Amino acid sequence: MIKAKIETVTPERAQKWLSENNRGNRQLSTGHVASLARALERNEWRVHHQGIAFTTEGRLLDGQHRLAAIVQARKSAEIMVARGVDPATFSVMDTGKRRTARDLLHLEGEKRAQQLAAALRGLFLYRRAPKAGWLGPSASLSHDQLRNLLNENPGIRSALEKGFSLNREVRLSITAAAVGWHVTSTDRPDINQDDWYEGLATGANLKRNDPRLVLRNTMFALRQGRSSRKRDDSREHLAYYLKAWNAWAEGRSIKLLRRNAGEALPLVTLAGASEANDEGRLM
Repeated sequence: MIKAKIETVTPERAQKWLSENNRGNRQLSTGHVASLARALERNEWRVHHQGIAFTTEGRLLDGQHRLAAIVQARKSAEIMVARGVDPATFSVMDTGKRRTARDLLHLEGEKRAQQLAAALRGLFLYRRAPKAGWLGPSASLSHDQLRNLLNENPGIRSALEKGFSLNREVRLSITAAAVGWHVTSTDRPDINQDDWYEGLATGANLKRNDPRLVLRNTMFALRQGRSSRKRDDSREHLAYYLKAWNAWAEGRSIKLLRRNAGEALPLVTLAGASEANDEGRLM
């Protein structure tokens, strides 16, 4: 008979179980352990039906990643512990589909949930890790972080609509355009971006070295394979977007857009750097 109850598992207890009861399990995923440990450190740990499972002989059948996370975070956690589990159930454990950020947003009634999740992740990485890449476990976002970020940045929803539009018109990635529009609108609410959008979307009557035209041409070159740069990299596209936007906001002309390896994503040009022109942009 299976017996289950919620128990407080200390790092010492977790380490003891891993050392003495963990036999024949799959190899630990260090990335998954790190993700769980960060969630525990942020107090995002939630008690639910999944937890730790031991067989009738005391062998750890499920939960080694949760135990390793408790050890790594050096923090106790409440967790469901089941004992007396049939070893034959091992073959069907953790075979279900994991709920994604897109699933979470969709269940909460958000439109375009997949693209919104990507935009929120891009916004998070831009704000918190401007020098980091956007791949791997370190670039992941927990569901609680995602939900909190959306609550703090409701304007990302309307920015996403701009992202779809600029993707159609200029071939910017939806994520890059949405994040770019959101951070420039948020950091520089004093600037009316209608001119920026119209020029970038249409290219009409723009001079040769206008930042909007240079960004348009850069994106079309990427799309058509005329450039050695990556064709569909949201982080790369965001770097070009912000560099062009800063030049436009400052009233500067540019000849091309480039980015060095390892370069941090640009900050948005601050107000008051110099006198503004009649359109409200910096000269």
